[in-house]
Amino acid sequence: MKIVATNRKALYNYHILDSFEAGMVLRGSEVKSLRLGRVSLRESFAKAEGNEVFIYNLHITPYIHQSIPGPEPTRPRKLLLHKREIKRLIGLTSQKGLTLVPLKIYFKAGRAKVEIALVKGKKKYDKREKLKKKAVQREMTRALKSRRVGK
Repeated sequence: MKIVATNRKALYNYHILDSFEAGMVLRGSEVKSLRLGRVSLRESFAKAEGNEVFIYNLHITPYIHQSIPGPEPTRPRKLLLHKREIKRLIGLTSQKGLTLVPLKIYFKAGRAKVEIALVKGKKKYDKREKLKKKAVQREMTRALKSRRVGK
């Protein structure tokens, strides 16, 4: 499994409740750009419409060595999921405050896959609390290291 891109901001901004693996419907030049790592997940999100799920604002830079212009970089792309998963996602995202966000894009057995997660937004105080815990943990490890070195 070769990971192409990850959405690190999603881990900071959201509580991850559940995740799903989905295939993507791509054109040939988009696959080549993905293999080169020319993709950005920063502002992307997924939405269930009807009986299909689409990913929006996923920016795949056009392939450089292409003679004809390729598809639009931020066009909506269809995600391939099982029907029962789509129905479950529609039911869950209809609840207030829950949305779908892509976490990472990777290649598995030669196919481009995206891991989407059902998330709930963090409040500002949640983010601050997490940063404080991280700082305390860092200080504890430093203190333990200095005690070990001193002996």
